[in-house]
Amino acid sequence: MLQVLTALAPTFLLIAIGFGLRHFKLIDAAFWGAAERLIYYLLFPALLIDGTAKTDLSGMDIWAMGSALVGGILLLSAALQLSCRRLSGSDPAYTSVFQGAVRVNTYVAMALGAALLGPHGTALMAIGVLFCMPTVNILSILVMQRHGDMPAGMKRHPLRTLWQILSNPLVCSVIVGAAMNLAGIRQIPVVSPVMNVLGQASLPLGLLAVGAGLGFSAIRGAKVAVAVSSIARLAVLPVITALLAKALGVQGNAFVAVVLYNALPTSVSAYVLARQMGGDAPLMAGIITVQTLAAAVTLPVLLAFLTA
Repeated sequence: MLQVLTALAPTFLLIAIGFGLRHFKLIDAAFWGAAERLIYYLLFPALLIDGTAKTDLSGMDIWAMGSALVGGILLLSAALQLSCRRLSGSDPAYTSVFQGAVRVNTYVAMALGAALLGPHGTALMAIGVLFCMPTVNILSILVMQRHGDMPAGMKRHPLRTLWQILSNPLVCSVIVGAAMNLAGIRQIPVVSPVMNVLGQASLPLGLLAVGAGLGFSAIRGAKVAVAVSSIARLAVLPVITALLAKALGVQGNAFVAVVLYNALPTSVSAYVLARQMGGDAPLMAGIITVQTLAAAVTLPVLLAFLTA
């Protein structure tokens, strides 16, 4: 347990520093929006391409890992649709509960993958990005289209939705890195060293941005919705994923990675989608905050069991 806590501490300390920088206005507020765009479009893609291209994936059952990850998300989504909508209080609130339960904070995933699983941790988590990011984007947009509070003219066309998923810079980065890996191109002179440096910058800056985005104002008035989404994300989903991974024969670090990926707090991008598509954005901010803080407790317990 002490080893796990030591590995997790830098990640959550950086999140806390980010919150402090934003709360005490030590950095201009406009910085954070620019930083998030820089991470999303340049730094993080560089990390994913470089890490996926360099890692030996030959001994990994990628399809079994992906099936456990996606299978867990689909089963949880069905359960939420059947049982939890009435607990949310309104359709827009339900969209935030749903997003909070199925989305994952990729910045935290990459940081913990590297800290806990060594050199291959980035690639193991990149497999989660490859399989889960398209899945959760499709599911979230479908739920937002059906239950979001927005004018009919703003409903997204299915082809536009598909294009937005396929053109997602993180998904594209994993595909490029995997293609390089399969082609035996582990490094490109000049380009790969630059990507490595950019990738190293993505994790600390990304975690600071996560902390800067935390907010507490919406938690008091929506305790049930916040609790349902957080329990589903941090407790129910990792258990389902672990059972599926065991059944599919996933072992070793790959098993730890898939369960860890589906046990991480929800993504800050869920707040952006809630604002754009008529969800309950204040509730979404509260869910993100609670899950990020609660993960500092749930993850050490989970990892202690996984690595025992």
